Amino acid sequence: QVQLVESGGGLVQAGGSLRLSCAASGRTFSNYVVAWFRQAPGKEREFVAAISRNGGNTYYADSVKGRNTISRDNAKNTVYLQMSSLKPEDTAVYYCAANPVLTYIRNYETYTYWGQGTQVTVSS
Repeated sequence: QVQLVESGGGLVQAGGSLRLSCAASGRTFSNYVVAWFRQAPGKEREFVAAISRNGGNTYYADSVKGRNTISRDNAKNTVYLQMSSLKPEDTAVYYCAANPVLTYIRNYETYTYWGQGTQVTVSS
């Protein structure tokens, strides 16, 4: 079992920045691929970014590429999502998810473990 807890969400003006954190406990964190997804009201959960087990490979949705950076510190059992140039359309609940295998990383059904989510609201 891996427990994930997100933090760092909040209300920010368009153009601003936020850094989300995903803290893990349980099994060896470095054994897991970690991703961020988001879900806005009335919309499906969508892939945002993912990072490989050692942090050497990162993946982004086109909608956030160039504005978001995913990183991880395995010594701290934490994955981060640095978001900049935020837009109102980035408003959503952001979830982190973990899976031991680097496959179908953009598909939310791939992931076994999920956090409870953190709300990000971007005002115009």
